[in-house]
Amino acid sequence: MRNALLSLLVLAAGCGSSPLATPLTTSTTATPGSSTFVLTTTSAIPQTTTTYGHGLVGDHDITEAILTNTSPDCADYNVTLRATVIDLTRQVMFNSGVSLETGGTTCTLTSNNIPNHNFNDASAHFVTDVSEQSHVFELIRDPQRSSQLNALTQTTYDGVLLNGVPIDLLSAGCYRPDDPMANHEGIVPIGCAATEPWLANPLGTEDSFGADTHNAHTQPDGTYHYHGNPEALFDDSPGLGGSPVIGFAADGFPIYGSYFLDSATGQVRKALSSYVLKSGQRPGGSENPSGVYDGTYYDDYRFSDQAGDLDQCNGMVVNGQYGYYVTDAFPYLMFCLWGTVDASFDKNQGGGVPGGEVEEPAGFAEAAAALGVTVAELQAALGPPPPNLEAAASTLGVTVAELQAALPPPP
Repeated sequence: MRNALLSLLVLAAGCGSSPLATPLTTSTTATPGSSTFVLTTTSAIPQTTTTYGHGLVGDHDITEAILTNTSPDCADYNVTLRATVIDLTRQVMFNSGVSLETGGTTCTLTSNNIPNHNFNDASAHFVTDVSEQSHVFELIRDPQRSSQLNALTQTTYDGVLLNGVPIDLLSAGCYRPDDPMANHEGIVPIGCAATEPWLANPLGTEDSFGADTHNAHTQPDGTYHYHGNPEALFDDSPGLGGSPVIGFAADGFPIYGSYFLDSATGQVRKALSSYVLKSGQRPGGSENPSGVYDGTYYDDYRFSDQAGDLDQCNGMVVNGQYGYYVTDAFPYLMFCLWGTVDASFDKNQGGGVPGGEVEEPAGFAEAAAALGVTVAELQAALGPPPPNLEAAASTLGVTVAELQAALPPPP
């Protein structure tokens, strides 16, 4: 049934990709004195103008749209959404498709994983090209906070935005300076468990793990996913109640943009993270990085409940409703979850790469091409760090010298 629904959604949205003939441009115009806005899309396809009010129901084109609905109940988003966007580096046009249907205690969000905004700009270095995926997530309508928070894992998605793109916050990179795949900072981009010390912050490293301006990149199977502020679906001109709901966490609680109505001042302002950088220097030595705490690693931060508005999970209660908020500073989105994660967010069920992120250094794709193999084949042959180069060379049918020459040296 879910696959059939996805097929109908794809057909209805005309999902697919095609070479881009004419770039798309979009603009939004606010209606004075209301939360309604007008989205105008101009491209090689016919121009369309759509007006949205507080609610979001029915069928809508949300290309580069800013949402307005603040309802925490996923049942208030009984929608079919579509967008036409561009892979900017490849100059390929994609059509996205999302549907959200209510089914009693849960809502079902079905998506082809294509965002509602352009992606893969010049700042990005994606491991693989973005491709359509089949995602079906069950959103809990009445999530309950437990007495103990739940840590994020690498085996589940952490949430999904209303444009259908999943949130996958943790990296699998960490400090392993003696590993042959380590860069000049001593960081390997793959193979680290979430529980290991000095796990790399994907948006804190020099190359941001190849993320684009939406703080997103791809997994080896082409799944586009966010590691931080999506820079989409909300903006810096919120309504009187603050930013809209832009998605739902894996435990069912809503995810809001950055702004909320501060009851103490009566002003709408950005929510502030309560995580701060540690002072002083990292321990250094054979097993720890040295240098100042600068945000390269998760362990560079500590939680201080007096530093901001939000709790350990980057959420708070506003008007009796708990929700997670997007922040400018670390951890950007959720850093843990208060509720029970629905099984549909398991990567083994919903697609993606089991076991978390699988990234590779810049030049890895070029190495695969030089050896005449695919990135996936090279990755599988090398295995988790530290790689056995002799075994990998044998698997790939090349000499160790040829493999070493093809692999990029640490920067």
